[in-house]
Amino acid sequence: MPNKGAVAAGHQVTAAAASELLEDGGNAFDAAIAALLAACVAEPVLASPGGGGFLTARTKGETRVFDFFAQTPRRKRSEGDIDFREVHVDFGGVTQGFHIGLGAAATPGFLPGLFAVHERLGRVPMTRIAEPAIRTAKEGVTVTDFQAYLFGVVDPILKATPQLCDLFTDDTGDLLKEGAVQKNPDLADAFDAIAREGLVLATKGEIAQAMARQAEDEGGHLTLDDLRFYETASRAPLVARAGDLMIETAPPPSSGGVMIALGLDRLDASHKRKRVPATDVAATLLWMNTLRENCNGDPDALVALRAELRKPAKERPQALRGTTHVSVVDADGNAASATVSNGEGCGALVPGCGFMLNNMLGEDDINPGGFHQWAENMRMCSMMAPMLAHEDRGGVTALGSGGSNRIRSALLQTVVLLARGAHAEDAVMHPRIHVEGTRTDTDPPAKLSFEEGWPDAERDAMSKEFDIVEPWDDPNMFFGGVHLASRDANGTMEGAGDPRRAGVFLKV
Repeated sequence: MPNKGAVAAGHQVTAAAASELLEDGGNAFDAAIAALLAACVAEPVLASPGGGGFLTARTKGETRVFDFFAQTPRRKRSEGDIDFREVHVDFGGVTQGFHIGLGAAATPGFLPGLFAVHERLGRVPMTRIAEPAIRTAKEGVTVTDFQAYLFGVVDPILKATPQLCDLFTDDTGDLLKEGAVQKNPDLADAFDAIAREGLVLATKGEIAQAMARQAEDEGGHLTLDDLRFYETASRAPLVARAGDLMIETAPPPSSGGVMIALGLDRLDASHKRKRVPATDVAATLLWMNTLRENCNGDPDALVALRAELRKPAKERPQALRGTTHVSVVDADGNAASATVSNGEGCGALVPGCGFMLNNMLGEDDINPGGFHQWAENMRMCSMMAPMLAHEDRGGVTALGSGGSNRIRSALLQTVVLLARGAHAEDAVMHPRIHVEGTRTDTDPPAKLSFEEGWPDAERDAMSKEFDIVEPWDDPNMFFGGVHLASRDANGTMEGAGDPRRAGVFLKV
């Protein structure tokens, strides 16, 4: 019997929700929405109704990118009147400061985005789509080793209020460990009400009012107008090529898509269908960083530069934090590639709703000149770049990655391998490289990080070109988590979930 579809995601519960909808007659978009709702339950550090993201959708005739990322609020309260504070988290030997509080929360687009995708492309009622997430939130999800690790990383955020402690800690006050069962009845009730009553509940109704009231009372910028007037944008994709593959991904205001396109242009021109050595991957990543620096991070300027480079804007805030990804294909040839983020969360649950708003206004990358300098009512920029790769013969692969600014590194390398005939699992598991910094005099030293497994000669050669070299003995979540699902022209499904981020791949 032919497969109905396939899904790759960052958690078994997330993937199972998509599979359930495919089995029940839903299409790839119904399944992706179900998976993203379930991710809010099973992957609460990475996904939340209080965050946002992007979904690249392919039907038989058209590809559209749905941009439902965070928007800066319409008004800015004075610095002395907001809840905005720094916490320090431990990544195991490396400590990093994050900024949280209601004053760090931007306008969320997660729910408006899912409803926009459903209205345009969905087949199954939203009440059915939400069932897996509601059921799991009520019955509880077993904490995995990876999720327990993430809880530990953001310990100060998950313990910031008594309500968060009730959700994320056990009777002794310790964070939930692997094997514990986490229930979230408030989130179950919120999803149930939204599925039945519609998006209006989260833009004008009780849930929207709870978000706005919390911001007003506890030092946030958000108002009811921010939620009422938020709009999901539908954009034409940015297009690139890698060998015989046509790549479609997120255009500006995402900067991740154009960065990857620039890298693919360079590697495809120099190597065609040949294997790309580690030295050239590292050099290309360094070149990409330099172009971005020269364009002051402006994705529109990068698009214009790419156009110039291929011949014979305004500034936007940047956000580069925790993300998760879902890829779905179905038997009809539809494909959905979705990446979402909540930053690290603002450190407070929306009263009675079981989720945190994002902390996108507290991201260092937003404010190179200092915090609180953002422009009002502007769509924020992200490195997220959910993409589709099309074969000339008719096959399609949905893929994307979490991993902050490592998203572009992970996806560039994975696509290059796929274009040269690598199997899905081999492309995902191949050792990866990431580069920080540029070669300009004013920047920090150029740093090369790589997973071991490259030929010795290539490893040694690329290492000589960098000021700092950081080898990793084993695959690590630092290098992203590429989850991909594909359907070839004959209807055969394959894919891979990246074990670096506890990925899961399922066929239905």
